[in-house]
Amino acid sequence: MIAGPPDQPVDVPTSVQRLIGARSFDVVWLNGLGGLTFRIEDPVHNLFLKWTPTSSGIDLDAERSRLEWARTFTPVPRVIDAGKDEHGSWMMSEEMGASHAASKRATADPKKASIAVGLGLRALHDALPVATCPFDWSAQRRRHDVLARAASGELVSVAWLEGFEGPELDGALVELADIPNEDLVVCHGDACVPNTVIDAAGNWVAHVDLGSLGIGDRWADLAVASWSTVWNYGANWAATLYDSYGIEPDEKKIRYYRILWGLE
Repeated sequence: MIAGPPDQPVDVPTSVQRLIGARSFDVVWLNGLGGLTFRIEDPVHNLFLKWTPTSSGIDLDAERSRLEWARTFTPVPRVIDAGKDEHGSWMMSEEMGASHAASKRATADPKKASIAVGLGLRALHDALPVATCPFDWSAQRRRHDVLARAASGELVSVAWLEGFEGPELDGALVELADIPNEDLVVCHGDACVPNTVIDAAGNWVAHVDLGSLGIGDRWADLAVASWSTVWNYGANWAATLYDSYGIEPDEKKIRYYRILWGLE
């Protein structure tokens, strides 16, 4: 599922209208589950408001708790409000004062942006302590969830994203049985390029969208981050990301974690 800025007007939920009030705002992001992100201009501090419909299954409380834990160790947004109603849930946080690594400014220099994403991901992995992290993003748990969805009939086909030729569903499930030895870090959980925030000089400054943060193999993040460079910058930038992170590519793990992420 690839998200991005909406290309047509969207309906602003009533709860969001109430939270924004008379302030100016833009709709900056739409995901495939109907979730929306709004940037709100505020005289004290500009804000981001994330809203997701009840039908999406996304738990913004889970993201809030992860952000509150992670911000002790690494730059992430500060949550200032959260809530829910029968239509959806929301979370409001302070703007980080920079733009994401898939902005027009960033994509104009894909080499610099790829370096920033790699450096930022390495800094995140080095900063977050595995020993005290209360959140799980292990291959075993994620595979269990995928198998449950397949058994229930919810997962019936696979549509692989650009830059990866994966197997059909039955073959993918077979490949997932062979879990590689895990090199554990606290993973971002959705290390796609737009979730690294970079400043005007092209340096990483923070990470956003940590709703799946948890302990897992560092390649669970790296495989997705490098995959995301294809969608956002074009081919041939994965090596730059690996170099800046400081690691040699592990093709077996890259394949495994792209299959797993693609099925979730």
